[in-house]
Amino acid sequence: MNNVVRVERQDEIAIVIIDKPPVNAIGQDVYEELMSAFDALQGDTSVKGVVILAAGRTFIAGADIKLLELAARGEGGRLYLHPLLEKIENFARPVIAGFHGTALGGGVELAMSAHYRVSTPDAQMGQPEVNLGIIPGAEGTQRLPRLVGVAAAVDMCVSGKPVKAPEALKLGLIDRIIEGDLRTGAIAFAREMALRPSHVKTSERNDKLGTPETNSPIFVAGREQAAKIRRNMTAPLAAIEAIQAAATLPWKQGIEKERELADACLKSDQALALMHAFFAERGVAKIPDIPKDLPTIDIRKAAIIGAGTMGGGIAMALVNAGISVILKDNDQASLDRGMAAIRRNYDVSVKRGRFTQETVEARMAMIHPQLGYDGFETANLILEAVFESMALKKQIFAEIDKIAGPDCVLASNTSTLDIDEIASATSRPERVIGMHFFSPANIMRLVEVVRGAKTSKEIVATTLALTKKLGKVGVVVGNCWGFVGNRMMFPYIREAQFLVEEGATPSMVDKVLFDFGMAMGIFAVDDMGGIDVLWRVREERKHLEKAGLRKPLMTDKLYKMGRLGQKTGAGWYRYDENRKSTPDPEVEALIVETARNADIPQRTITPEEIVERCFYVMINEGARILEEGYALRAADIDTVYLSGYGFPGYRGGPMWYADSVGLKKILQRIQDFQRVHGEQWEPAPLLRQLADQGRTFAQWDAEQEKRFASQ
Repeated sequence: MNNVVRVERQDEIAIVIIDKPPVNAIGQDVYEELMSAFDALQGDTSVKGVVILAAGRTFIAGADIKLLELAARGEGGRLYLHPLLEKIENFARPVIAGFHGTALGGGVELAMSAHYRVSTPDAQMGQPEVNLGIIPGAEGTQRLPRLVGVAAAVDMCVSGKPVKAPEALKLGLIDRIIEGDLRTGAIAFAREMALRPSHVKTSERNDKLGTPETNSPIFVAGREQAAKIRRNMTAPLAAIEAIQAAATLPWKQGIEKERELADACLKSDQALALMHAFFAERGVAKIPDIPKDLPTIDIRKAAIIGAGTMGGGIAMALVNAGISVILKDNDQASLDRGMAAIRRNYDVSVKRGRFTQETVEARMAMIHPQLGYDGFETANLILEAVFESMALKKQIFAEIDKIAGPDCVLASNTSTLDIDEIASATSRPERVIGMHFFSPANIMRLVEVVRGAKTSKEIVATTLALTKKLGKVGVVVGNCWGFVGNRMMFPYIREAQFLVEEGATPSMVDKVLFDFGMAMGIFAVDDMGGIDVLWRVREERKHLEKAGLRKPLMTDKLYKMGRLGQKTGAGWYRYDENRKSTPDPEVEALIVETARNADIPQRTITPEEIVERCFYVMINEGARILEEGYALRAADIDTVYLSGYGFPGYRGGPMWYADSVGLKKILQRIQDFQRVHGEQWEPAPLLRQLADQGRTFAQWDAEQEKRFASQ
């Protein structure tokens, strides 16, 4: 037996310790060594009880996802835990699992096969398999409802959210919360349980399974919940079906049904896409020329210029991570509005029970609003968050260059502009970097980390470390107009607007995009962000536009009419006092009139064309970004769109989606659109190359990783 699982003794109690850093995931090694450990303990009559614990910062955080991915690809056998779970449950003496940290997935399933479970007060337990497009496949859908009841099991498996120890105790998932040392308390609990004459197996508990009459509304509500929070996903519905089997079938038939459903989910395109998304997000931090151990600056104090929507949201993100903030604006009214908006956002969090009032007051006290640059010299991060104007940003960077300390990070929240040109206004371009947060910045997870030509490795590494500290996903991108996200977004917006000029309506396009899985349709996004923002960005890039190419016509018209979106009550849609949208006949009539005046023929637009025009143009631009080196990997592009643009996780991101459709098909359709719509549909050379060779973006990524490793 090696160091993955070890067995220790404290008198008559055996302690089985899983020690597989960093998260004690169950792989073949853990499985085999646990089997061996329990075989040995079964024959040792001096053992009166067994405690299962895990070393390090957490209990078992689930099965080894790499094994699941191999099984999903058909490249490896799935690890079935049933023999191990049966061995634990049928152990002749009491088995107690002790939770600490975050116990998830297969870790909870293993613990539920024990006779009892105890926990530290701050531990959390969950069944998050739905996040990977699968269901608890190690009898979790069968044991969980027997312990916590059908309603709680449905909620945990559909939402994927963990429960905290006090709630787990109330539900029956754990039997005791251990104050103080977990090992000591779990051993004492084992001695106490050893005095009992018998121990009920979880598989034999039926008192919480309810009846068909009581369960029927629970399953209906669960499916409604799945449709709302897991739209278009198959795994949540499969989990409900498996729980329904637990409530209606004998144990053995229930686990057979669970296995059937689990295998079907594991082999699905959705599971493959979500596993890709999981690994893609964890891979973005790997930057070929930046060592993991490169020293970084510990950001303790930040100064933000601009108290608007973005500046206020970034201030919240920073103070939520324990970083004090100076928040500067040019006039008192703007500063007051910004602080009031921050207060309103925190008040919402208090109402929802996310923060206590005391927590909010402490965080508000960490934000210091002011009109001047006082104290900026003590900040080790200065972040500009004003609107997209190159002249204004260069002016600000010239000013802060004279004030900032020598070790300060100088960051711009620009969403499109040239970070090198911004840096040129300073005497230290090596300390300038882009940090493109997404709105609302206190909630959205993505930060595009824009690396300029002279940005130092230390500043890149520091910025990535900061995004991690903020609980966000930092993706390093190159310095081109729009970076990755918005560079792909603008062709998407362009084609959507062309589609309505050719005969669709905004609501028709948005419905197709929403049904595809996007969080919002593109016209709803325009209205939420502000048509003035879109207009201003277009004005800033006019010098980059090629003469003679077709341009969308409606943005300028809506801007001049003052229809700026939700904030003015009208944009592409009309909005009521609660910002609920309705299609606006006035806009639809204006679109028809505009098209007629521009001699744009009207025709019927199919949903298929909407999907192809909107997403294939993004994919084509993504391929250009890759070949030009502005993104390191196709998976990085996917992470940008999954974390910042509402792309559906179960489709894996735009580049993974392209692979699933087939690059040959996409190239053919792009060539079709080029013949009809002109050179804006010129296929990217990389896309053409991969399609002609029968390869995928995922394969291109794998080759990139080999190149990185050899550098």
